[in-house]
Amino acid sequence: MINKKRLVDTFVEMVKIYSPSKKEKEIANYLIERLEKLGADEIHLDENYDIYGGNAPVIFAKFKGQLRGDGVTLCAHMDVIEPCSNINVICEEDIIKTDGKTTLGGDDKGGIAAILEVLETIKEKNLQHRDICVVFTPCEEAGLAGAKSIKWNNIPEKVFPAKNMIVVDNAGKSGIIAHTAPSKYDFRFEIYGKKAHAGIEPEKGINSIVVASEIISKFTTGRIDTTTTSNISNIESNFATNVVPDFCSFEGEIRGHSEEKIIEILSQYESICNEVCNRYGAQFKFEKKCDFPILKPKDDLKFAKAFEKVYLDMGIDTALVVIGGGSDSNIFAKQGFNSIIIGIGMYKVHTTEEYLELPDLYNTTEAILRYVTI
Repeated sequence: MINKKRLVDTFVEMVKIYSPSKKEKEIANYLIERLEKLGADEIHLDENYDIYGGNAPVIFAKFKGQLRGDGVTLCAHMDVIEPCSNINVICEEDIIKTDGKTTLGGDDKGGIAAILEVLETIKEKNLQHRDICVVFTPCEEAGLAGAKSIKWNNIPEKVFPAKNMIVVDNAGKSGIIAHTAPSKYDFRFEIYGKKAHAGIEPEKGINSIVVASEIISKFTTGRIDTTTTSNISNIESNFATNVVPDFCSFEGEIRGHSEEKIIEILSQYESICNEVCNRYGAQFKFEKKCDFPILKPKDDLKFAKAFEKVYLDMGIDTALVVIGGGSDSNIFAKQGFNSIIIGIGMYKVHTTEEYLELPDLYNTTEAILRYVTI
């Protein structure tokens, strides 16, 4: 029922628009114009991008439906990973890729293209549908900053998104429905030792790098259990070789499906740091912050299973899955939204080898169309 050629043309047109994180203004203007031409009943621009140094709003649009039942929100993000300028698109049978010099931008312009094609098909064929809310976010790839910036109290009621949300932003094939994702906490330790001349009187110093190294060696990192991971990602200390360094910092993240477990691990880390620093006579500063909350279904998977049935009716193998990554859906979960994240056939995302499998894009776009018109 969808127009496959139009879908591909839309995708190719969009990936040629330069839109890395914090620089999505041009693609945002393109999408606002498309939504207006598609007959959106309401469009609202949430313009709080100064908070994180961006230049594009979160776009909200409402298409009032004729069918009874719950409305649905369709969500995708506008930014793509660098290098993403002067993209040379190559179409080979059922695959779209680049010449290997840039990313493709299937993450997540494939998701946007799917949403636009659903709306185009509804308009072209005058199909009855549920209430459809559309949310396009900027700066997802840079810490979900666009979704975090939304001032929900300022969103007009007439354009406020439906609580059931389909986030069209999952890597891999169509048919995969993610319904649960972890929370992520960032942490940072600063170790304060004591300076001394490394060649003349090193015994009078406290080497902060040595202290930090012992602390890290005692941390449990990597895969802690089936649903919890930890990673040290950055260590900083910069001194001349003849100076015993009195400062070293390191930072990382913990992801997990139990916030209590994350807090427990962070407490263990703090205790280890305290013990090691006391033994060396060093001081430390510890900071932790929840980057995004846990995503869990709010309806015992009723929404996810309803969308699963659409795939199954199309003859597509499907699976309800738990994932380890975060997305805008984690931020929306805090506001009470009930999200699923679906795949559109994007592979090797965030690399210059990225490519899009067109059959998967077609299948997911068709599945969304069927869901909103039943």
